[in-house]
Amino acid sequence: MTINEIQDEIIAEFSDFDDWMDRYQLLIDLGNEQAPLDEKYKTESNLIEGCQSRVWLHADYIDGNIVFQAESDALIVKGIIALLIKVLSGHTPEEILNADLYFIDRIGLHEHLSPTRSNGLLSMVKQIRMYALAFKTKENPQS
Repeated sequence: MTINEIQDEIIAEFSDFDDWMDRYQLLIDLGNEQAPLDEKYKTESNLIEGCQSRVWLHADYIDGNIVFQAESDALIVKGIIALLIKVLSGHTPEEILNADLYFIDRIGLHEHLSPTRSNGLLSMVKQIRMYALAFKTKENPQS
């Protein structure tokens, strides 16, 4: 599936709920469904700066695609990072760098997050893109 197809699925899933309490519950459920991050990856270097709660993000480069794993100690934030991973994990660095993450606005996430959580969301996206840039540079040192 392409990044946009996955985003469209998420938009459809969230549009089933009119009430934001239900959408928050969906976010929490998504976070709880995510496999826990192995303790060996819960390191200072994997912590995302700019997040109020603790969020660890680990990336592996497998057969030209980046596979992300993450965890947070906050329920809603864990759901947000789970959404980002659902959309971006398993894609090439180029696809991740060129992705327009329109689902964030379409499901109303930006407008329903506190300013600190919005900043955290931006930090998560930035860190994911930094991994993509690093892996792209490794595969194409001349670019």
